[in-house]
Amino acid sequence: MLVWLAEYLTQYYSGFNVFSYLTFRSILGILTALLISLYFGPKVIRYLQDMQIGQTVRTDGPESHLVKSGTPTMGGILILASIFSSTLLWADLSNKYVLVTLFVIGSLGVVGFVDDYRKVVRKDSKGLIARWKYFWQSVIALATGIFLYSTATLSAETSLVVPFFKELLPQLGIFFIVMSYFVIVGTSNAVNLTDGLDGLAIVPTILVAGALAFIAYVTGNINYAAYLHLPHIPLASELVIVCTTIVGAGLGFLWFNTYPAQVFMGDVGSLALGGALGIIAILVRQELVLIIMGGVFVMEAVSVILQVGSYKLRGQRIFRMAPIHHHYELKGWPEPRVIVRFWIISVVLVLAGLATLKIR
Repeated sequence: MLVWLAEYLTQYYSGFNVFSYLTFRSILGILTALLISLYFGPKVIRYLQDMQIGQTVRTDGPESHLVKSGTPTMGGILILASIFSSTLLWADLSNKYVLVTLFVIGSLGVVGFVDDYRKVVRKDSKGLIARWKYFWQSVIALATGIFLYSTATLSAETSLVVPFFKELLPQLGIFFIVMSYFVIVGTSNAVNLTDGLDGLAIVPTILVAGALAFIAYVTGNINYAAYLHLPHIPLASELVIVCTTIVGAGLGFLWFNTYPAQVFMGDVGSLALGGALGIIAILVRQELVLIIMGGVFVMEAVSVILQVGSYKLRGQRIFRMAPIHHHYELKGWPEPRVIVRFWIISVVLVLAGLATLKIR
């Protein structure tokens, strides 16, 4: 929004040209989102407390979690408000990729909001019935995939980038829609499953979003893309702004979500943030690298799949409890130890993912 105003004012004062620089706007984006989160955070927490919108804790979980009962949830509203406000201010809103990303974040946020609202306001323990949640996630993912496929103008936009291989860029064709579906729905649910401990989900989200900002920058720059043997996608560069606003909003939320948490993000935050990482990875053509960088999310999701599958097929559980972070808690690890060790793993995996860009 302010980009258009700056372009207009440039004719009167050349100093406004600074707003055309992507790096300058990305810094403003992260700072704006951070400040919005820090300023409105206490107000949002106080409002949620007044409305008695508190977390319901599973009785079959670790006993240490019982003290969390009543902690304000649905704090993801703060994250999404910060992301949208900052992106609308500093991003080029004529960019198709920015609008698609905001659509995915906002629509999945609505699905998560309905689920949270039914759980904590209407006191319906089931929330949004699982099949309906999955249905709406599927509609959003398929609509996004079909739109991107039908509006693609470059072959690079629908090719698959395979880590470690320079020239291996197979065209996905109609399977681009299928991959988009699984990446958006899968990542959305994986982040949702990870959001079980204080700060556990938000830090890996921040790290992956920061890495995707770098990838978006080099993918959108013809020289850097050629140097790293990546497909050059001009529209991808503007996604740097969206990624940095996610980082800023995430850091601001972490201020209140760090152990012991004052607020939880709820499904309104986790579903939207997971979808955000998924759609950005699709747009910069790095779905496979996302699996590496988001390894913590993958590990959490796979642990649930294995646990459910094993119990249904063999009548036995593999883990003491799933997702896997609860398994380690039941083994006796204090919650902060589980959180920090998962953060460390996330840092290593993000660096490994970035390394694949050069090792080709």
